[in-house]
Amino acid sequence: QVQLVESGGGLVQAGASLRLSCEVSARTFGTYAMAWFRQAPGKEREFAAAISSTAYGTYYADSVKGRFTISRNNAKNSVYLQMNSLKPEDTAVYYCAASRIWVTPSADRYDYWGQGTQVTVSS
Repeated sequence: QVQLVESGGGLVQAGASLRLSCEVSARTFGTYAMAWFRQAPGKEREFAAAISSTAYGTYYADSVKGRFTISRNNAKNSVYLQMNSLKPEDTAVYYCAASRIWVTPSADRYDYWGQGTQVTVSS
């Protein structure tokens, strides 16, 4: 059973930074593509960033490009999301997801999900 546990969320002011972490319990973590999605109150879950299994490829939603950076450490079974210049519209629950095959912004291609961590950005 693959489990994902997110951490690092919190309440910050606009312009601040946060770093989210996701630890994955999988012996073959290095073979999974990983992604971060987010869901704001009353809105659909949306793609934020993704990274290939080898970290060779990274992908971002236009709304976060230039402010967020996704990275991974396969030796630590972990993926990270560095979020800079946070805006109130970044307020959401952030979810970590793992895919055995795809690096994609489509949530339905991901096989495993964490429980989420709340990020709140005040103006």
